Amino acid sequence: MSAQGKIDPMHQFTIEQIAPLHVGPYDISFTNSAAWMLLAAFLICVFVGLGLKRELIPGRWQAAVEGFTGFIDDLVQVNIGPEGAKFVPYIFSLFMFILFANLLGLLPLAIIPGLHAFTTTSQFSLTGVLAVVSFSMVIIVGFWRHRLRFFSLFVPHGTPLPMIPLIAPIEFISFMVRPFSLGLRLFVAMIAGHILMEVFGSFIVNGLNGGAMGFGVSVLSFAFVAFVFALELLMAVIQAYVFALLTTLYLSDAINLH
Repeated sequence: MSAQGKIDPMHQFTIEQIAPLHVGPYDISFTNSAAWMLLAAFLICVFVGLGLKRELIPGRWQAAVEGFTGFIDDLVQVNIGPEGAKFVPYIFSLFMFILFANLLGLLPLAIIPGLHAFTTTSQFSLTGVLAVVSFSMVIIVGFWRHRLRFFSLFVPHGTPLPMIPLIAPIEFISFMVRPFSLGLRLFVAMIAGHILMEVFGSFIVNGLNGGAMGFGVSVLSFAFVAFVFALELLMAVIQAYVFALLTTLYLSDAINLH
């Protein structure tokens, strides 16, 4: 909320400098976004590190880590096949980073004055980079494995010869749009829910100062915020899964030339 009391749901996505740093004309300052990304990476390392014990009867941490790794391994095996084993570490890291970043952004730190959680996956600069990295891997793997035959991906099997000049450009455009749609999907899903919670959260505060009618609005707004928060928890998991799933499907296309 701005100093004038107006609702500003976009303020929560503002990137702020923590430690200003410039190298020549380039600004490489350490920001709140970088801090929350490092926090997500640190927590993933702690989570995985605590589950690396090879006990005959696994404890909770080991069972949790084995559950996640088994889930990703199954996802890769189903969509790519036996050759996908080499991509499991990347898909696992991608899934876990997005999941932890999404969940960290939902921490209710705003109840502490001066603190608020920052959702790094609400920045298209981050989701776009993740998408470009995944897409670049698809292209590299495709050309490394098939050389120029990789271009056959743009001509579906059984396409009549006269239709190739029409189908091939459409398939190529569809292929090149993949990284944009991959990054945009995660970005939009995260930013939309947080905006809704911010707006209706302000309704709760303002309604408490508006008499009986305002109190009713506050109650309804609180119920809606609780619903959206539960939905955001679900979306945090689903979006991490969808990003990992689509990455495996794109890698499958590059490897198997579907």
